[in-house]
Amino acid sequence: MAGKTLTRMDLSEAVFREVGLSRNESAALVERVLELMSDALVETGQVKISSFGTFSVRSKSARIGRNPKTGEEVPILPRRVLTFRPSHLMKDRVAEGNRS
Repeated sequence: MAGKTLTRMDLSEAVFREVGLSRNESAALVERVLELMSDALVETGQVKISSFGTFSVRSKSARIGRNPKTGEEVPILPRRVLTFRPSHLMKDRVAEGNRS
């Protein structure tokens, strides 16, 4: 997977190979899991996956930004942003990959 982005198609193909569902069922399962995660983030603002990490929705207040090209000040409206905080196990696993 080095240098390649993991896509929905890759996930459904992995489910197909590992679980043995049909390709259509595997794709539907991946879509449903992503849909459930998205819905939970909209409704509760948090999705925690054990040994992986936590996705959270956070509110950012309005502020004044600056266009880096012109230096012109621009108002940035309040918004909700998605954040991810990896678990300690995920951090350790990624760090191990860096030592290889």
